[in-house]
Amino acid sequence: MTARTRIAAPSAEDLNHPRSRTAFRALKLFARCYLGLSVLTLVAAFLLRGDTAVVTDAVWVRGTIVVASALATLAFATAAARGSRKGYLRLRVVSAVMVTAIAVLVVIPGLFPVWMRIEQGVCGLLLLGMVVIVNGKHLRSLFAAA
Repeated sequence: MTARTRIAAPSAEDLNHPRSRTAFRALKLFARCYLGLSVLTLVAAFLLRGDTAVVTDAVWVRGTIVVASALATLAFATAAARGSRKGYLRLRVVSAVMVTAIAVLVVIPGLFPVWMRIEQGVCGLLLLGMVVIVNGKHLRSLFAAA
């Protein structure tokens, strides 16, 4: 197969299979929750901005990065649900990378205030759910190269 060879997208029948629809529904729900929690974190940071012990520069930077990654995650989940192989692959990569990054950042002492470490832990659990689904046998076979 050459770099220019196109791999056919999953069929509409495969995308509408009950197992596929359930998996995509769960992925999009997790992605929406991840985005919602991330946005709420920035809102909380804004409201608490006067307390520099609670809202550090690291909170602003990480909060902004997480909102951007949550937007990308939702876009990739939506694209995968529409049959995009690239969206599916990007979702696999982003969800796994973000789970790893969150796990590392949460355990580094003193990097974030406790409230943000808890929020990041919840985000990590949402992303871990996505990692399990997106790497499950059904979706992997659905997007397998033909």
